Amino acid sequence: MNSITLHIAGVISTFLTVLPLATMAATAVDSMVSIDGEAQGTTYHIRYFDPKNRNFKHSIDSILTEFDKCLSLYRPDSELSAFNTNGQHRFRSQWFYEVLSKSKEIHEATGGAFDPTIMPLSEAYGFGNKKNTDPENANIDSLLSLIGFKQIEFNEKEVQARPGVKLDFNGIAQGYSVDILGAFLKSLGIDRFMVEIGGEVLCSGFKTGGKPWVTGIENPLKTNALAATVRLTDRAMTTAGNYHNHIIRNGITYNHIIDPRTGGPRPGGRRSGAPEQPLLLSVTVFAQDAITADGYDTAFFVMGLEATKTFLKNRKDMDVYMLYTNEEGQLMSFATDGIKDFIEEK
Repeated sequence: MNSITLHIAGVISTFLTVLPLATMAATAVDSMVSIDGEAQGTTYHIRYFDPKNRNFKHSIDSILTEFDKCLSLYRPDSELSAFNTNGQHRFRSQWFYEVLSKSKEIHEATGGAFDPTIMPLSEAYGFGNKKNTDPENANIDSLLSLIGFKQIEFNEKEVQARPGVKLDFNGIAQGYSVDILGAFLKSLGIDRFMVEIGGEVLCSGFKTGGKPWVTGIENPLKTNALAATVRLTDRAMTTAGNYHNHIIRNGITYNHIIDPRTGGPRPGGRRSGAPEQPLLLSVTVFAQDAITADGYDTAFFVMGLEATKTFLKNRKDMDVYMLYTNEEGQLMSFATDGIKDFIEEK
C-alpha cells in the first residue's frame, strides 16, 4: 500500500467521524444507488451497489468541498491559491503534498512532459485566471525560467518557491479526487461502484450479473458523439484532449495543454482554416488509480503518439487509447494490447 493510499484511508475515517450519513431502508442486495451533482466546475456521477441502499451524497459533497479548499485554482481561499500568492505554504491538508509528490514522480518519469509549475505559461496564453492575455505578446523565454521542479522545494509539511513560480494541478488533482471518493465508498464496505467526475472515471467490481461497467470516450471531431465505449472493472480511466479547452487570438488557435519543456502549446497553435495535418486529438489512459491516469494523460499528450508508444513498452502498469487525424483529416486510433479487447469503436 503506497503513501497516497494510506493517506486516503486516514482522510476517509475523519469524514466518517464528522459527517452525517443518510440511511434508507434496506432493499435487495443488487440495489444500485445513483448520486449526481456538481463540483470542481463540472458534474459528477456516482453509481454503487449497496444492500442497505444508503445514500452518501451529503458526505460526498462535503469531501469535494474540502478538496476544493485545498487544491482549487479558482478559490481565492484555497491552499493552492495561498501558495501561488505567497510563494510558500505550510500544508493544512496532506492532499497538497500527495498531489505534489505524485506530480514530481510523473515529471521525472516523462522527462518533464508533465509539470505543475506550468501556471505562468498557462496564464500567458490566456488560460487559468487571466482570460484577456494576448499570447502573441508573451515572453515565453523569460517565463520558462520559472518552470520546473528545480524552482520549488517541498517536504511533507510545506512548500516554497522562488518569486514568480506558481502551481497548477488541473492536470492531476481531479483524478485524485476520484480516488478519494472511491476509497470513501470502500471504507463503507462498498466495492462495486463507478465514480466519475468531469470525465475522470474509477470503476470497482462488477454490475448485476457480473457485467463490467461501461463508459464512453468522446469523438473529438463530432459534437455529442462517442468514438468508442470501454468495459471496465477495477481500473481508472482519464482523458486529455485539445478539443474542449482552447482560445483563438488573431486567427490562431491555442490549446490549453502546453509543453513545459518548450513553452509552446501541444500541439502548437495553428491558424484557423489551415489544411489538415496529422494531429493528436486525445489520449485516454487506463491505470489502477485515477491520479496516475490523470497525470500521465497530460504527459502523453505532450509527448505525442510515437514517444508514448515507446514509453509504454517498459510500463505494463498502464494502457492507452489515442485518437488522432491522418493527413486527410480522417479519425484514426491506437490502443495498447492490454486494453484493445475491452474497447468497442463506434
